[in-house]
Amino acid sequence: MLSEQRAEQLLERAARAIVERRMEVPAILFLEMHKPLANLIGHAVWVTLPVWALFFGVATTNALGSLLSDPERIERLIQRIEELSAERIESEKRGEA
Repeated sequence: MLSEQRAEQLLERAARAIVERRMEVPAILFLEMHKPLANLIGHAVWVTLPVWALFFGVATTNALGSLLSDPERIERLIQRIEELSAERIESEKRGEA
């Protein structure tokens, strides 16, 4: 089972990576569309573990599967992406880009 602290760390890491790449809109769209299938997505991550583990390692892939199995955590990820995106846009308006 994934601890709340570890889940928050993964959420923050994922949200920051998405915003840094300016992929907020497609990521949020994807997450919103698939939130009702959260349990299925989490299991799909575990089924494809050998492939994902090549890129992220086994521990991170297992944690990602746990994270994506919970619709509440997916919603928290969406919220964090939106928060970071708003911060980025605000800093760009101030000329801090």
